[in-house]
Order: sequence, then C-alpha cells, then structure tokens
Amino acid sequence: MAKASENLADTPVCLELSKVLADSYNLYLKTHGYHWNVRGPQFNSLHTMFMTQYTEMWTALDEIAERIRALGELAPMSGSAFGNLSSIKEGDATNSANAMLKELADGHKTLIATLKNALKVADDAGDDPTVDLLTTRLAAHEKFLWMISATLED
Repeated sequence: MAKASENLADTPVCLELSKVLADSYNLYLKTHGYHWNVRGPQFNSLHTMFMTQYTEMWTALDEIAERIRALGELAPMSGSAFGNLSSIKEGDATNSANAMLKELADGHKTLIATLKNALKVADDAGDDPTVDLLTTRLAAHEKFLWMISATLED
C-alpha cells in the first residue's frame, strides 16, 4: 500500500489537489470576508449562510492538504503559492449583497470545474482515496452553489 502512495506522488494528482486546495482557500477567504461585510435587508440570512459555508470549507482545507501530504508532497501554504495555483479572484468588501452572491456562485462554479478535472486525474491514476475526497468536495460545492443560486432567484 505504501508503494502505491509513493507512485501517486509522482503523478499529476498532487498538482491537481494543490489547485483544489488553492481554489478552496481563496473561496473560503472570500466567503468569510463576505460574511463579515454583507449588508442590506438579507443581512441575517446571508451572514448565517456564509458562516455555515466557510466553516465547512475550513475543515475541508485541512483534509485536502493532508491528502497531499499522504501522497508524499508538500502542501502549498503561502499566499503567493495559492495565487499562482488558483483561478478564483479576491472578493470586494464594497460589493452589494447581490454582487457578493454572484461572485460566490462564480467561485463555486470555478471550484467545481477544478474538482472535476482533479477527479479525472485521480481516477485515471487509480487513486481511490483521492477520488473519494474529491467526490465529497464536489457534492459540497454543488450544494453551496444551489443554495446561493436559489437565493439569487426572484
């Protein structure tokens, strides 16, 4: 079993997991920042929804980084490393609540695409534990996207 993990560390799986970690971290930061800065008539419900989402994402960050380590690689840990790996832009605290929701929806869409790509790479490598982790993350972000999208509907 240890041999399989050593082999996986030499595949693109860790690079894809690092991209998932970076996108997840940037989306976590944006969600937490919007939790702090949301304003308007939906304040209470959005403040609560954002807290639920960023709390779940925070726990997942550790799981993703630990999987990278279990595969024998170092997990990225700096802002510059995340900036180089992530496709998710920083948030803007001056945004309206609706603009915050739209940006978070876009962030989840981006992360879902990153997760699907990583899932394919992990599946092709026969890395079932990573596939399981990524499938769980995919389901979480699809649910978060649904919740945000439902909030944006008239």
